[in-house]
Amino acid sequence: MPAHTPAPAAFDPAAVKTYLLDLQARIVAALETADGLPFRTDTWERPEGGGGISRLIEEGQVLERGGVNFSHVLGTQLPPSASAHRPELAGRRWEAMGVSLVLHPRNPYAPTVHMNVRCFVAMKEGEAPVWWFGGGMDLTPYYGFEDDAQHFHATCKSALDPFGADLHSRFKDWCDRYFFLKHRNEPRGIGGVFFDDFSEGGFEHAFGMTKSVGDAFLAAYLPILERRKQREYGERERDFQAYRRGRYVEFNLVYDRGTLFGLQSGGRTESILMSLPPIVKWRYDWQPETGSPEARLYTDFLVVRDWI
Repeated sequence: MPAHTPAPAAFDPAAVKTYLLDLQARIVAALETADGLPFRTDTWERPEGGGGISRLIEEGQVLERGGVNFSHVLGTQLPPSASAHRPELAGRRWEAMGVSLVLHPRNPYAPTVHMNVRCFVAMKEGEAPVWWFGGGMDLTPYYGFEDDAQHFHATCKSALDPFGADLHSRFKDWCDRYFFLKHRNEPRGIGGVFFDDFSEGGFEHAFGMTKSVGDAFLAAYLPILERRKQREYGERERDFQAYRRGRYVEFNLVYDRGTLFGLQSGGRTESILMSLPPIVKWRYDWQPETGSPEARLYTDFLVVRDWI
């Protein structure tokens, strides 16, 4: 008789939610240790359905601002930002859950970082639910270090390799293209990995890959933060950090799909905009001095490179 082949695992939203809540708790605990001060916990409900848990630190010893948010929201009509690439799903009932974080260290030598893992489900009476995962992580330095970039990208690659030999190159390229300020013709940072609309290999495979990305965050970022958080700096470095943070604001408010989805779906504004840095500057047509450490960020780091 032929060997029994197990049926593919069915979509399991409860398992996804359990994982995401645990991921949020683990990341916050590690960041509290790194900073030395506790995160604030803010639980909220969304009138249209669902809610979330925002974990935030402001004016920490290391983190000038940091947020690690969990949300689980649902609605009756999928917002345009979520159905832009799948127009056939427009108007369906939907459910979304995820963990999203942005950390803005005070020290200009410590980079800003973003990570997000999320799951969407679109539903229609009489049809099987359509689900997919998205997420990734990316690094935004103000003063670049090759070893930081290499470590971050190598950790991302190690997280993806068990799930497909081509995934890292695909997701790195996607990240380079996504986190790009078209109006400035420059990347937001040095990239990382980014994926969306991912359901390849069925639920077990896609969920496993997403978990691997989420689980890799602390290993990718904490060693960098530890190396840079005590480095001496002056007003010049803080000034440049504030100027470059302006690019972060521009991207999040103009291009970021997560920000657009949150606002379009009636999400909690405080939680959505916690990604913005607390101190930012803009200048008219400013250019760094040739040969300066600030200029090196543009010439050596804000370019598409194979860091591994």
